[in-house]
Amino acid sequence: MKERKYSDQINIENEQKLRALVAELPHFCREYFIGIEPSTSSRTRIAYAYDLGVFFHYLHENNAALSKMEIVDFPIDILEQITPMDIEEYLQYLKFYHHNGKEYTNDERGQMRKLACLRSFYNYFFRKEIIEKNPAALVKMPKQHEKNIVRLDVDEIAILLDEAESGEKLTERQKIYHNKTKKRDMAILTLLLGTGIRVSECVGLDLNDIDPKNNGIKVHRKGGSEVMVYFGDEVAEALDAYLDERLEMEPKEGSTEAVFLSMQNKRINVRSVENLVKKYSRLVTTVKNITPHKLRSTYGTTLYQETGDIYLVADVLGHKDVNTTKKHYAAQADSRRRMAAKAVRLREKQPDSEEE
Repeated sequence: MKERKYSDQINIENEQKLRALVAELPHFCREYFIGIEPSTSSRTRIAYAYDLGVFFHYLHENNAALSKMEIVDFPIDILEQITPMDIEEYLQYLKFYHHNGKEYTNDERGQMRKLACLRSFYNYFFRKEIIEKNPAALVKMPKQHEKNIVRLDVDEIAILLDEAESGEKLTERQKIYHNKTKKRDMAILTLLLGTGIRVSECVGLDLNDIDPKNNGIKVHRKGGSEVMVYFGDEVAEALDAYLDERLEMEPKEGSTEAVFLSMQNKRINVRSVENLVKKYSRLVTTVKNITPHKLRSTYGTTLYQETGDIYLVADVLGHKDVNTTKKHYAAQADSRRRMAAKAVRLREKQPDSEEE
């Protein structure tokens, strides 16, 4: 039996997760998820299904009439009974709440995501003329405070790779595993730092996705598209060193085409790469919480600093909207503008004359 591509397998698993989540929502939600399928990724639909679950649980717990019926039996006309104030109270609730014995919190970003989900949900039924009111559209998005981009500095990148290569500061137990995974770890870290690909794109790489002649890899983006991403000689060297080792391994069934393997000879997963990055980055800095996504930010920042081309950064990182890139790297643009202010002088300052 031919192996499925990693991206296809993930889509199947996500579809199974989505079906399980939708089965717990009101029946009319099924139409919504069928309707948005062509324009959304499976991961987005799972996030929306989870967020709608939180919303309907909130209604079930806080509405006297709805608490008497099962969530799956909620009628669609309840959507028009909800007011903008009800949604604003829901956003307040999201800041801190209990569910099934667990505590949950949402910052501005979490509240924005859940309101965006409600807007999409209401817009769908409003456009279909199934409902006549759209209260979600009348609620303002929570104000989001800008956060500095967390990334590694140039010297920290060098130290990170040095530590991953030597393993000198690892614990004795970690050193045992390091001897077996050093070339793989170096290839992963160098690839993430040298291309800015997402961790999911990294673990999804197959052997036939690599183009050694042109120093490129075929990457499967979130939206389902495939693009070629190119890398420099440092990445090529680290990747070649690992591939020599990888081709001698005997992968388990289902992972024969995977580039990066776990110690069990299965395709490495996202969590393992996250732990790998955390392990080595803690040897470099305990102040910054470095994740694979922060390595992506490091690449994006470096590329922008070197080229000043925000459109190139957006293209390489796979941002569909360049405004997303501009938002993330606005601080970099501002620092460049500050440099311009210092670079131009209208009049040379005359030295103070010395007293005789």
